[in-house]
Amino acid sequence: MKKTKHIGLSLAAIALTVMVGCASTTKKEGTGEYIDDSVITTKVKAAVFNEPTLKSSEINVETFKGIVQLSGFVNSQTDINKAVEVAGRVVGVASVKNSMHLK
Repeated sequence: MKKTKHIGLSLAAIALTVMVGCASTTKKEGTGEYIDDSVITTKVKAAVFNEPTLKSSEINVETFKGIVQLSGFVNSQTDINKAVEVAGRVVGVASVKNSMHLK
């Protein structure tokens, strides 16, 4: 009986450690958030690629906790505005930070 209690407590401690280890902080994503952000990044890249007026190879996309950051060098302010607009329409995007610059 005593051995079973120790095993149960050990398993509970391991489960708690795993859950806390996967939790997010302000500077680190949890496992679920990382996967969600990867999906958002992929969707934004696809949306930018499918926008005929944009050169997708010039625009980099990163996502952290639903916030998309666009960076790179583009030809015009119109391209910047369009990329921000396209990214903002993607489902799951909380906000878009623009770090793009004109060539």
